[in-house]
Amino acid sequence: VKINWRTVSQLIRIDNNNKLKGSIMNTDQILNILGLLAAIGAALAPDAFAYWGLALLVIGLAAGFMGEALDMASRVAMTVAAVALPTIANGLDTIPAVGMQLNGIIDNMALVIGGVVIANFVLVVKDRVMPAGD
Repeated sequence: VKINWRTVSQLIRIDNNNKLKGSIMNTDQILNILGLLAAIGAALAPDAFAYWGLALLVIGLAAGFMGEALDMASRVAMTVAAVALPTIANGLDTIPAVGMQLNGIIDNMALVIGGVVIANFVLVVKDRVMPAGD
């Protein structure tokens, strides 16, 4: 397999001001895709890696700390999603053949979303504690 490194560098190139420069994906998109792929991997091959839960949480924390600041409504929606998704996903177990895997994928995505919620909570607490100029 021949890799075109110029194309790869254009996909992930970021300048000094953390702004996109000639790329088509930003860090939020990359971390979301990474979280989805890890959630699928954790659901389909849970024994392949012993620390799937930790990896999913770390991806969510990175997405939360590196992502754009969410407004209050978005933070509430993310919190509700992190709590409600596993409950809703449990109903997918009744689908023959693929229900358990879909349930696992959605449960694992809830872990990623939980990491985002924790990171946003920490950022909000920091903003309330620190003086406005810092």
